[in-house]
Amino acid sequence: MRLREWRDASPRKDSMGPKVIAILDDALDLLGSEPNPDCWVVWGDDPAVRYILLVPTEAGLLSVNVRVNVPGEGPRAQGKLIRWNRVQTGELAVEIQGGHRLLNFQIENNVLRGKDDEAEVLSEFVLVVYDAIDGRSAAPRTVAASTGKGPIVTPVRATKAPVPQLPAPKETGT
Repeated sequence: MRLREWRDASPRKDSMGPKVIAILDDALDLLGSEPNPDCWVVWGDDPAVRYILLVPTEAGLLSVNVRVNVPGEGPRAQGKLIRWNRVQTGELAVEIQGGHRLLNFQIENNVLRGKDDEAEVLSEFVLVVYDAIDGRSAAPRTVAASTGKGPIVTPVRATKAPVPQLPAPKETGT
């Protein structure tokens, strides 16, 4: 999902308010992200206070800690770029039963969980991360999906084009 689309999925309106988005845009720009990037939000226990934003980029994974309202200061974002060879991931695990799906994944000590429609979006996010770690293109294209909470944009993995093989040089006889 794109950063702006997380606003509709936010459990608290203030978590993704205009002031917070402005701070996030500045932090992401300084860390080398495109505007309104594909990302994953780890809401945590109290999204009205803090959450973590994970953004895959060509250079690595951006991890941005967001504090929604620091007393006397307003919103605050603290981020870092983790090079792909340093990103710590776990396995992608899925459980399917009775038409329901549950997906679990761990990245940089954050446990990501998705159920049903959210599982598809999480799966695509994880596959983009794995592609980037393996050196394949992590630039996602998007396909629209819907869960009833508003639009969800699912990244579709891009594949690396095959490298053409050049013919061997012909030997000339003398």
